[in-house]
Amino acid sequence: MDTFETFPEQDEAKGLLRAALADGPAHAYLFHGPRGVGKRRAAVAFAGALLGDPDRVGRRAHPDLYVLEPLGDQIRIDPVRDLRRDLHMRPFEAARRVYLVFGAHTMNEDAADALLKDLEEPPDYAVIVLVADDLGPLAPTIRSRCQHVPFKRLSQRAVKAYLSTRGVAGEQLDALARLAGGRLDRADRLLNEEAGQRRAVLIELARSVYRDPTFDPATASGKVGELAQARAAEARAEAEAASTGEESQRELEQRLRRAARGAEREEILDALDILSSWYRDLVVAAAGAEGALVNSDRLAELAEDGVSERSLPAERAAEAVRETWRSFEFQVQTSLALEGLFVQLRRELASAAPAR
Repeated sequence: MDTFETFPEQDEAKGLLRAALADGPAHAYLFHGPRGVGKRRAAVAFAGALLGDPDRVGRRAHPDLYVLEPLGDQIRIDPVRDLRRDLHMRPFEAARRVYLVFGAHTMNEDAADALLKDLEEPPDYAVIVLVADDLGPLAPTIRSRCQHVPFKRLSQRAVKAYLSTRGVAGEQLDALARLAGGRLDRADRLLNEEAGQRRAVLIELARSVYRDPTFDPATASGKVGELAQARAAEARAEAEAASTGEESQRELEQRLRRAARGAEREEILDALDILSSWYRDLVVAAAGAEGALVNSDRLAELAEDGVSERSLPAERAAEAVRETWRSFEFQVQTSLALEGLFVQLRRELASAAPAR
């Protein structure tokens, strides 16, 4: 079977990777595109094909596979130094060694500078694969030394097909496919009952900005933080349950911290996506374009709240949320950023139109 046959869409990326397998790989690749569209899965599949043992690579049990991930919200210099030391060890079993660097866009400046030295002149048996959600934070010198493999947001049709395999049908299928925003990871989370409850809380929080006379930005910020911490605790427990017992206590604790911090950050970003989509939908509802709503399963609330007087303030509110989302690239202080956002949202929306 073709290594990438089961991957939805991403024709350009799959074509480049098939050519690499047929003609021989370059020394470094940069997989880039939105979160949740298959980059990570493709990188693991590519490594499995290069090393000739997809099963062990999938389990991270191949001796010629090296995986580096962010610990928390950054890749710092020490893990990159460890990778560089390993890079000069010859293959144990396969003809080459493969290095997967997930979350490459989170490398701080020192880490990127350290890795650059080996991207310039890597050993001939090494293939380095950087996986990044965003090209912006990566230095031009890093980008220029890699062959780019671009990934795009998936179509709603592809997400529907995926959700159908999970037993979703009817109106729920349409609603979840829209909410997923072209991302399979988000589609998976939407099927989780706890994730559905968190979304409901966030929608009510978004509405309270302009409906609740007693709305308090600090309380709202705290609520988002609580949801993120709850998700972090879940992720830590899931990672601990999946432990094989083969790690040292230090390695296990690092992995659990990475899982918790990653989940906390992901939950905050998802919360911002939900807030942004709600204010965007207020504009859409005010224009009478119900077919374009993202939150189509909340049509009654949007019809009530989406009045014309609120349209322009809602547009500004959606952009404010997106700007906060973008600021998280720069490691902002979370609680202060969220509280500042809710102050701005309240200012934009509180007096735009009375609740009906």
